[in-house]
Amino acid sequence: MYDVFKIVNWLRVKNNADMKRNENVEELTQMKAMKLLYYIQAASLVVTGKRMFNENLVAWKYGPVVERVHEKYRGQRAIVGEITDADLDDYSELEQDTNTADILNSIYDIYGYSSAYDLMRQTHKEKPWQETKQSEIISDEAIKNYYSGVFEVEA
Repeated sequence: MYDVFKIVNWLRVKNNADMKRNENVEELTQMKAMKLLYYIQAASLVVTGKRMFNENLVAWKYGPVVERVHEKYRGQRAIVGEITDADLDDYSELEQDTNTADILNSIYDIYGYSSAYDLMRQTHKEKPWQETKQSEIISDEAIKNYYSGVFEVEA
């Protein structure tokens, strides 16, 4: 299990590299990072049977949120900022774990180019968020049960 901020740093480094390659790529926002963390956790639960990070996902008005990440980036829209050596080290560490890298890259390839707004709308159509009262934790069981029918596990 990884610290959630290592995963956020992976997303920041990946997005930073994408922005350098393609001027049409938008900078990662806090809202988009939250939705990507949600889908990363869902894929990890389905593929490995375990969480990728320990923090709970909470059902907020605009979709699933990791409260510690929200606190760190409170008041900021874009969160990539300057990429440090420590950020690059986090990225490299996660890329070296094949199973983790497969999940992260798959989720980024599927959802990473959608807008934060589109991802918010998508989470609002899905049962785990819909069936959780606002400000309550979205259960791992609800996430795993729902996304088992969405994410395919290669045998």
